[in-house]
Amino acid sequence: MKAEYDKETDTLTITLRDARVKESDEIRPGVIADFGYDGGVVGFEILQASKVVEQAGEWNEWDERHRRQSHEGRSD
Repeated sequence: MKAEYDKETDTLTITLRDARVKESDEIRPGVIADFGYDGGVVGFEILQASKVVEQAGEWNEWDERHRRQSHEGRSD
């Protein structure tokens, strides 16, 4: 899993798995789900994330820390 916050677009992107996206649907206002060719969910995008997720900017820090710990064999 990977989470990335883009300050410029105020978008939080959560990638659940590495797969090609076949289609995307706005499942709720401001929430877009990406679906793979197998029909499964690949990830989500949250628009205007700073209004929805209180600490959206901290996602990049969390993601980097999580990846580092996973590489070392640990997790939060």
